[in-house]
Amino acid sequence: MTISAARTDSLTSGAWEGFSSVLAGRTFTDLTHAFHPGQPRFPAFPDEVRSDLFDLEAGDGFTAHQYTIVGQWGTHVDPPSHFIRSGRTLDHISVQEMILPLVVLDISDRVDKDPDATPSLADIEAWEERHGRIPEDSFVALRSGWSSRWPDGEAMANRDADGVSHTPGWSAEVLRFFVEERNIRAIGHEQTDTDPGQATSRSDFSLETYILAQGRWQIELLASLESLPEAGAAIVATWPKPQGGSGFPARVFAIH
Repeated sequence: MTISAARTDSLTSGAWEGFSSVLAGRTFTDLTHAFHPGQPRFPAFPDEVRSDLFDLEAGDGFTAHQYTIVGQWGTHVDPPSHFIRSGRTLDHISVQEMILPLVVLDISDRVDKDPDATPSLADIEAWEERHGRIPEDSFVALRSGWSSRWPDGEAMANRDADGVSHTPGWSAEVLRFFVEERNIRAIGHEQTDTDPGQATSRSDFSLETYILAQGRWQIELLASLESLPEAGAAIVATWPKPQGGSGFPARVFAIH
């Protein structure tokens, strides 16, 4: 047997054979905003600073940028340690958790009429009537349509004359149900925070504290959820591996 033939046999009899047949004809949807200076961010965070260490256009042999950013920048992952002392850091989230069944909970119609809308147990009941029981270890994404406002920081924050932010968010009853009754693995959303804007405006981050305290992780500032089916997709969420990391920009996509 030649080396090339042996290599071909290895590819067709190994894991890739199964993957390629499953992926054939599937759609890949990028759920990630490209981050950049001046983008929407948590008000207490500094802006990104990007500089050219080496630049092909300036005559250097290669281009290399230096990025100065906070961990929670753009579409990013929050591990438990972001809010919880002794919580898991990014380097302790296994790669097996980075590929999960995707559940999309859609409240975008309500958000169109009421930017303060949050999901209810009735939304979950209706989802399960259409698609069956939410799978264990799922990633549940809240589709609100809010990412259509990106990258307009004022539109994302949606503050009234008193400075109160009016944005959608999760609800306590829904997050408790997902954790206690369906044992989901992670959540994600299009807005800047887990908690609704009216809560974060008074420094109430109790929902983010709750979900991270349960050992779950989350992705904030997701994009393009409107392109996904409510059920049946898989999500892949990846990020660098900083030792003791409490957050980092993520690259997230769905396969459906």
